[in-house]
Formats: sequence, C-alpha cells, structure tokens
Amino acid sequence: MIFVIRIFIIAFIIYLFYRGIRYVIDPMRKLDDAYEREQYYFYDDVKNVRKNFFITYKGALFEGEKYLGTTDNAFEVVSIFVWVKDETKLQGFTKDDFHFLSSEIQSNYPQAEVSWKNRIEQLMKKTSE
Repeated sequence: MIFVIRIFIIAFIIYLFYRGIRYVIDPMRKLDDAYEREQYYFYDDVKNVRKNFFITYKGALFEGEKYLGTTDNAFEVVSIFVWVKDETKLQGFTKDDFHFLSSEIQSNYPQAEVSWKNRIEQLMKKTSE
C-alpha cells in the first residue's frame, strides 16, 4: 500500500512539474503579459491559416485575419486584414507605429497585402499623399 502511495505522489509531482513548464512557455500567457506591460509581442500560428494572429504594441491589442490565395508558385497568405480590439488604446499612436507593425507582419508574410480597419486605413492613406 505504501508503494502505491509513493508512486501516486511521484506521478503527481511529475504532473505538477509538466503543468508548470507548460504554463511558463504558453504563448497566450506571454501575449497577455506583454499586453499588460505595454510591450511588443507577435502571437501567431504560422502553420494554421485559419487562426488569426495577435499583436500587442504600446498597450494596444491588434488582431489580424489571414486570407489564403495563389501566388506564382504556391498557395500563400496573400491578404491580411488587421484591426484593433479597443480603439481608445490608439491614443498617441503615430504613422511610424503602424508602419512598424506593417513591416513586422510583412516579415512573416512577405506575399501578403496588409489592410487596416477604417480609421487606421485613413491615417495610412494620408501618409502616402
């Protein structure tokens, strides 16, 4: 009986250790942590086109939707639509901030055209005029 209890305790300790490691390396936890600290973090499952990606930058949380299409040689993500979760968090953002975010998205999806939600798109169009 004591042997079974020892095995159970050892298995429980191993399970707790496993859960602790999973918690530390969880990308969603890292995203939440970066959001609270108002830091940059890009969370994406590159292998799954159907999953949206998330970017936190300067206290704002952006979500991007990927669309698959054809390029000259293969099927790739060709279009990305990005919006902010809370528009009030955009106070203080500049055009350079959105250019930085666009370049980060382009580095992960070089074939994609990045489109922003209405107000951000208007700001970006003013820069090109």
